[in-house]
Parts: sequence; structure tokens; C-alpha cells
Amino acid sequence: MKTQNSSKLLYFEDLEIGKSYGSKQITVDEHEVIEFAQRYDPQPFHTDPEAARQSVFGTLVASGWHTAALTMRLRVTGDLQLAGGWVGLGIESMKWPKPVLPGDTLHAVFEVIEKRESKSNPSRGVIRVRTSTYNQREELVFETVSVQIVLRREPAL
Repeated sequence: MKTQNSSKLLYFEDLEIGKSYGSKQITVDEHEVIEFAQRYDPQPFHTDPEAARQSVFGTLVASGWHTAALTMRLRVTGDLQLAGGWVGLGIESMKWPKPVLPGDTLHAVFEVIEKRESKSNPSRGVIRVRTSTYNQREELVFETVSVQIVLRREPAL
């Protein structure tokens, strides 16, 4: 998958529909999987390796919300550096097609799938971004489509 390596801030005018951007990698640690789940999603298949063996997964798996949080980190530190930051208006969809396991190494690809000028503020644009998170085997583990506010270089007249 083609990605762009960019460390500069990208304004609304810089973004092209269909362009993809990459991320760094992050490895999922078993201790963090359990710690996150104990705090936010305390289900046995996230918190207890022995109990997880008896679950539908057959092993300890990260909470989907942990995967979403890790993906957010990959967004913020990735190549798609949005001027003004990753300011969200909403999430249109979230999918977890495969579980994330301790030891998995994740990376993400961000694709701008739509853009329009803001109707309420001429200093901003609005974009839709598909974020796809993959493990080290290039299996899709998480996908979301979100709507983001992006600063414009020059407000529309």
C-alpha cells in the first residue's frame, strides 16, 4: 500500500482525496492489555490468560477499545499530521475484524476519502478519513471512518 512520509503540518488545501499516509509501529504488551482491560473493559478474556483459554478467542486478547486507543496514538504520531490536530466531529463506523493479541505489532494507514469546506467556519475544512490498523501479518484488526476538522491555510472568501 502506497504511503507518504511527511512530518509537516498539512492544511485542508494540502489534502488529496484517495491519498494514503502511514504510521510508525507499536507493539502490544501483555501487561498493558491486562492493565487497560482491568480499568476499562474488565472481561475475563482481556484480564485473565487462564480464563481467556476457555473463551471464544482461546487466548488473551486486547480490548477493542484498547486497539482503538492504540490506533489513536498511531494517528497522532503518524504521517498525516493535520494542522490543528486530530479534532474529531464524529465516528461513522468502527470494525474489529480480528482480535489483537499480546505481542502483535500494529501499524496504521490513513486515507482521506472526502473533503469539503466547513459550512459554519471559513477557517476550517472537514474531511472523512478511513483509518485501517494492521498487525505484523498485514491482517486488518481495526478499521474506522471518522470526520475531522482541519484548519485552512487561508479562509475561504
